[in-house]
Amino acid sequence: MEGGIIEQGRNAGARQPEPGPYVVVVGSEKGGTGKSTTAIHLSVALMKMGFTVGTLDLDARQGSLTAFVKNRAAFAERSGQVLELPHHHVVERSNATVSEQAKAEEAQNLQNALDDLSDCDFVIIDTPGSDSSLCRLGHSHADTLVTPLNDSLLDVEVLARINPERREVEAPSVYSQLVWEQNNQRVVAGQAPIDWVVLRNRLAHIEARNMREISNLLSVLSKRIGFRVAPGVSERVVFRELFLSGLTALDLPADPGSSSHASARREINDLLDAIGLFETSPA
Repeated sequence: MEGGIIEQGRNAGARQPEPGPYVVVVGSEKGGTGKSTTAIHLSVALMKMGFTVGTLDLDARQGSLTAFVKNRAAFAERSGQVLELPHHHVVERSNATVSEQAKAEEAQNLQNALDDLSDCDFVIIDTPGSDSSLCRLGHSHADTLVTPLNDSLLDVEVLARINPERREVEAPSVYSQLVWEQNNQRVVAGQAPIDWVVLRNRLAHIEARNMREISNLLSVLSKRIGFRVAPGVSERVVFRELFLSGLTALDLPADPGSSSHASARREINDLLDAIGLFETSPA
């Protein structure tokens, strides 16, 4: 495997300001931005480093993270290949008809899952792409929040309302307000504020002019709303092809003849490094 943060293994120290797992929430109020793909890559990369990882799927209706974990377990059994598996839980939406009762039930179910994962080094939470009580509950546990965006003006509106003529920021979005609310609740409770990271997934077809425009908007928004911008991953065929086997590029043997696989592994390395979950221990 190429050099990078994956090779640091247990020489890297997890940022854990409080006892218990460090919680990474992958969230956005827009579908198709790569939330589950990001959660998958983070989970596998951390396990490859030797960390114990728990995964929580709060988007049971879509179930992409759950499907990946099942595919991974099935492939390992079928092939005899030793694969790292996370401790996985699914938290369903409540069927209670009374709103307060549903919220209480979901909060308890989520807490039960987190309690069961209390011995893990990391917990990765994949959230629904809508404003729901489960989405808010998931965000309230975030030590780090990762919000993937496709490099498009449409996706930037997940963060703020953009004037379509002047291409200027008018106001924070409903989602940004959701993050603020959950962050404020954490701070009031004496917890560390959320470290919010926005990932720019790279799309090959985007024009250079649009890329500059998006860069400028994200630069303004990062200061106004309070997040960091980091590079995400490209829309690579290899990522989609490996999903049905429950694999990622990090599971593939290094192949000098496959530049695509090498680039995919490098992107995942860069992603983990940019999010900044680790501090390399002194030699």
